Amino acid sequence: MAHKFVGLSEDHKKIYLYELTPKTGKLKKERQVLWGDWLSIKDNYDFSDIGPGWLAINWSPNTPKAKTLFIKEADTTDTRPLEIVFVDVGQGDGAVLITPERNEEERIMVIDAGEGENMKTFLEGRFAHRGFQFEAAIITHPDMDHYYGFKSIFENNTIGFNTIYQNGLVERPVKGTFDKVGGYKKDAKTKKKYIENLAINKTDIEAHFSDNSNFGRYVFPKVMHAALNNPKIKDFKMLSTDSSQSTHENDRIYMPDFAPSDGKNYSIEVLGPVTDKDENDNVRLEKISDYGKTKNGHSIILRLHYGKFKVLFGGDLNKPAEKFLLKYYTKRKSFPRYGTEASKTMIEEAKHWFNAEVMKVCHHGAADVTNEFMSAVNPACFVISSGDQEGHVHPRPDLLGRLGKYGRGDSPVLLSTELQRSTREHEDKNVISTLKKNIAKMVKNPSDKLNALIEEGINHLAKTNVDVYGAIYLKTDGDRLITAFKIEEKSKLKKWFYFEYKIDNSGELTLIS
Repeated sequence: MAHKFVGLSEDHKKIYLYELTPKTGKLKKERQVLWGDWLSIKDNYDFSDIGPGWLAINWSPNTPKAKTLFIKEADTTDTRPLEIVFVDVGQGDGAVLITPERNEEERIMVIDAGEGENMKTFLEGRFAHRGFQFEAAIITHPDMDHYYGFKSIFENNTIGFNTIYQNGLVERPVKGTFDKVGGYKKDAKTKKKYIENLAINKTDIEAHFSDNSNFGRYVFPKVMHAALNNPKIKDFKMLSTDSSQSTHENDRIYMPDFAPSDGKNYSIEVLGPVTDKDENDNVRLEKISDYGKTKNGHSIILRLHYGKFKVLFGGDLNKPAEKFLLKYYTKRKSFPRYGTEASKTMIEEAKHWFNAEVMKVCHHGAADVTNEFMSAVNPACFVISSGDQEGHVHPRPDLLGRLGKYGRGDSPVLLSTELQRSTREHEDKNVISTLKKNIAKMVKNPSDKLNALIEEGINHLAKTNVDVYGAIYLKTDGDRLITAFKIEEKSKLKKWFYFEYKIDNSGELTLIS
């Protein structure tokens, strides 16, 4: 069946699907749609009743809500944008990257999965129709609110990944802090302390997590054990700046298969963790600070390049880690005092590595960040992934003010998975009322149609608030970019609110709406 995608209007107007009113023979707006939405085209439709310039759409085929809707052909396109969905996983991080290719060429990566099952729910709802073999799962670092959501995903043997990437720091089922990742030792020459017992490949993962007899209450081992026992998960690798774990081209470092030489019009740069080598040429990671800050500070840090736009995934970086990275990439031994000429020079040099139009804010909006790093990234849009009912007070109010100060342009946009969502009180009330009526009808006159409607209503109520409204969508074709989220409105005509950006050849960014 032929298909197209919703386009992005050149005059920046919202795009709608229309419904034909039988009595009047006129089209009326039925629902708002968003750039990149999939459209199933109805073949051989007779347009004599509405005239030329329209396409007929099969809406919700094979469901009780199936109907024919219409869209202006000028509002469609044969190509689609690259898409990133920052899923509202509650407290934690979770994003899905969907490349712009069609059909078998499309590649999907899950970058962290939060702590609960919201990511699993999103993946099942979004991709069930296409099968479940994804390109990669990326565990940026072993914090529970980044990796535990993968457990239920890995336990589902219908969901597969070509590669699971992690930062080398895998927590074994032992007590203590650094002991979990093999401990650290001091280098006699450099006098620095390093973690050397890293998990480099699948053999290392198997050695640590194949036997689950001693896991007890330890959580990370259970996640890895589930992955090892999923036949659709093919490989495990450490992802870092080391040349054995990434692709080095033109003085930059890329994810395997996502370098410029791989022939795509997008690439994914690896900025962390930054590795070192011991005297035997083995990969190791420097002890940056205490255990928590070290494992967070060695998060996998990615920068997506697509056309004129860049998106930085900041992991759970903190002050010691940011200073470590800024010194490393600008080749400095000491960190200059903020505001000095030396500091300003360092920031300008660091922009070559970290500058981005959009930034996934580090550590859920914690205040433990440097002004220098934010200045180097200098994004026009910040995306914060955080949750309710957690004691961290994320995003921190003082951090929000600093983001505005160090963001690009007069009005930097701050989006938060937590703040873009409130409640579903009224919507649930209507769903419950309809569900009760359908159940009453079912008792009197059972039917497959009523059964399907009841099941749909139950599934809707089973969804969490975050699954419905918290997600933040980023879409770009390399020249234009939007960041969008769903509006908590009953009206189908007010489904999306979005900001649109355009960037010229000189790099000047304009917020259009």
